[in-house]
Amino acid sequence: MGPERHERGEVRERPAPHERPHGPPRVRLDLPRVKRRGWLPEYDPEAFGRTSERIARFLGTGRFIVWMTVVIILWVVWNTTVPGHLRFDQYPFIFLTLMLSLQASYAAPLILLAQNRQDDRDRVNLEQDRKQNERSIADTEYLTREIAALRMGLGEVATRDWIRSEFQELVKELEQRRVFPEESEERDR
Repeated sequence: MGPERHERGEVRERPAPHERPHGPPRVRLDLPRVKRRGWLPEYDPEAFGRTSERIARFLGTGRFIVWMTVVIILWVVWNTTVPGHLRFDQYPFIFLTLMLSLQASYAAPLILLAQNRQDDRDRVNLEQDRKQNERSIADTEYLTREIAALRMGLGEVATRDWIRSEFQELVKELEQRRVFPEESEERDR
């Protein structure tokens, strides 16, 4: 840093920002922040999202419904036909209800997360489609202007029919010029 003048005319060297004598060090905006270690475990949101989408896809299949139905039927049959000391759901299916509620409480947020991710992908695809449509429209307008310019240019270009008609007019004019001078020569004699 440059020198600094004080009241009495003294010249002192200004300290660098990272060497400030008092207070916390100055934060530099051109450097990334150092990540602090938090209390919660860190996870990869993308990996979590992909896993939740796989689970949500499985929950939406017929295979899941069949397996869930089989598990519930086995649960009910086991807890109604087996002797009391071998049953794991002693009361009338309270544990089954708890398990189904637990499964539903986890399935709903996972399905919503998968839907949100799909919405984000759809939004990106729509934006790309919109940009592609804009480019296509701009290209079409450019080609339309070029075709119009070509048509206007072709209007000024000599076509075969036009040249033929011009030649015919020239031949007629030449014939008329040749005929009239002969007549005028005959009159002069």
